[in-house]
Amino acid sequence: MDALSNTFAALADPTRRAILARLALGETTVGELAQPFAMSGPAVTKHLKVLEHAGLISRSRVAQQRPAKLEPAALKAASDWIAEYRRFWDAKFDDLDAYLDELQKKNGESK
Repeated sequence: MDALSNTFAALADPTRRAILARLALGETTVGELAQPFAMSGPAVTKHLKVLEHAGLISRSRVAQQRPAKLEPAALKAASDWIAEYRRFWDAKFDDLDAYLDELQKKNGESK
């Protein structure tokens, strides 16, 4: 699977998105990440492995802990990909607005 596919696959899970939101506040440990969820540390670790594989987070080693940190570069790649489609749809909506304005003018003139 390519990097962008890994990113979107990782983002597909709401728990992983919540973990990323927490990591946006700063580096933290598995135990701290597990607190708001009804899941064990090992379950959170599985999610972290998926996020790490996608390049969305990195993990370091501090004594017995492995704190996780957000890596925004993979999110930027996904954002850039989405932005291309946003420009496309913005242009289509602009075309639709112009067409609707034209229709309204025609209907207003014929009355």
